Amino acid sequence: MRIIAGKYGRRIIKSPASDKVRPTSDRLRETLFNIITPRITENTKFLDLCSGTGAVGIEALSRGASFATFVDKSRRACILIEENLDLLGVPENETEVVQADAAEYLKRANKKFDIIFYDPPYSSDYNYVLWVVSESEVLSESGVFIAEHDSKKELPDVVGKLRRWRKLKQGSSSLSFYEK
Repeated sequence: MRIIAGKYGRRIIKSPASDKVRPTSDRLRETLFNIITPRITENTKFLDLCSGTGAVGIEALSRGASFATFVDKSRRACILIEENLDLLGVPENETEVVQADAAEYLKRANKKFDIIFYDPPYSSDYNYVLWVVSESEVLSESGVFIAEHDSKKELPDVVGKLRRWRKLKQGSSSLSFYEK
């Protein structure tokens, strides 16, 4: 796996030894960042939920986000994320790695994020996390919540205060973009 662009661009990061983690493909990540890069500024706070290797959050940092929080319930994934951050020399004051379930983290988070990327196992129930984001203050008013999901899985257009404004299909994966 590699970071596509920005200050860590073209650098290789470690991939998981197990096939239990399904990293976001380079192609889908490039498409994602073609869409969201205009929203990334030197003040952007990025949340990478179910982060696996950390590639999406690292890509956000590489493209100018000021801070990224990586959340994964797997201890091994958190260790891998830390190794990838160290491998690239990402300053520790720009990151936080948290071992937790995505919904539980969101319920207790006392921060606001400008961009939240959610990429759980495709068999997961996305509705609960969408609802938690909708009803909490974790997403900034002008923020965007992006869910990566199986193209065969249909996510709702509206969940509480969240409204889907774009759906992008690429192969067997789709990205759904929500805002308040």
